[in-house]
Amino acid sequence: MKSVKYMDEEMVIKKAMKVLIRELGPVEAIRFINIPKKRRIDSIRRHREWQKLLDKARFFDEVFAE
Repeated sequence: MKSVKYMDEEMVIKKAMKVLIRELGPVEAIRFINIPKKRRIDSIRRHREWQKLLDKARFFDEVFAE
């Protein structure tokens, strides 16, 4: 089995920026970098919302079916 050698983070960032600028152009590359991330709802609220929509009988049938 071959061992994998990773590039250091600075090299990865430099190469990625070169590719982005080459492929998208400088303006679009900056727009891409600045796209805001979607805000994540916290895990407890997400879990409660999932529970509200859960059909328990169907869920148990799927999980414990043989």
